[in-house]
Amino acid sequence: MSEGVGTFRMVPEEEQELRCQLERLTTKDHGPVFGQCSQLPQHTLQKAKDELNEREETREEAVQELQELVREQAATGEELAQAVAERVQGRDSAFFLRFIRARKFDVGRAYELLRGYVHFRLQYPELFDSLSLEAIRCTIEAGYPGVLLSRDKYGRVVMLFNIENWDCEEITFDEILQAYCFILEKLLENEETQINGFCIIENFKGFTMQQAAGLRPSDLRKMVDMLQDSFPARFKAIHFIHQPWYFTTTYNVVKPFLKSKLLQRVFVHGDDLSGFFQEIDEDILPADFGGSLPKYDGKVIAEQLFGPRTHAEDTAF
Repeated sequence: MSEGVGTFRMVPEEEQELRCQLERLTTKDHGPVFGQCSQLPQHTLQKAKDELNEREETREEAVQELQELVREQAATGEELAQAVAERVQGRDSAFFLRFIRARKFDVGRAYELLRGYVHFRLQYPELFDSLSLEAIRCTIEAGYPGVLLSRDKYGRVVMLFNIENWDCEEITFDEILQAYCFILEKLLENEETQINGFCIIENFKGFTMQQAAGLRPSDLRKMVDMLQDSFPARFKAIHFIHQPWYFTTTYNVVKPFLKSKLLQRVFVHGDDLSGFFQEIDEDILPADFGGSLPKYDGKVIAEQLFGPRTHAEDTAF
């Protein structure tokens, strides 16, 4: 028998226990959605190690490699590379670490994501330039989009969109995307969110043909671009519920823009939510999404993001 046959790596007992714990987590095993993460749970650190190839001893080195790559690429004179270097100037290590985690500690891929992050902002300046925080707050208060106060059992942040009462004359698609981008930036400051990612639930109950006709392909493409390679975020699942038959027309417009990895994470449930509730616990969902909590109130989330109403002010971000 050759020397390598039958050998195996010893896994410390603590790691084995943490991996077992990852298979039986509940919504109570995770930290808060809003604010900084004071201390990562041990099982989340193990998840980062297993899924993202993260090691405490190599974290700083990876950040330095990415910063050096930014400088090297900018020195080539390429326009986007220079824009990346300008955009990240003065950013701390925590900012770069988000991109490294999102690409599983592959520094080259992290740099490509950083390029995508900057390119998205240059491609769609209307989502970022001269924005009013008061206007963004009003959009979030209306529930576009929503965010649950509790993480799901996998530790993911759950974002909600309820299309039934959406009036595109009152709140434009761009205003909704502005709110999405603002929320993503804020919540990605939390390390637990960087590691565990996001889950999006789209409730299409009450979706009208008039609403469907009002969704332009260019708007839908912009939304897909936001979800793909434009944020250091792990979008782990997108669930559509209660969609009518003509939703297929809208979905078929979006589908060609989706990369295979994200497409595999899209789940279309209709009115049969048995599979949906196997993934998302009813006790963290509001009533208008089939859960046991009161109906979703965007004002609660807006206060988490902005503070008391009197503190809202106009500014750009």
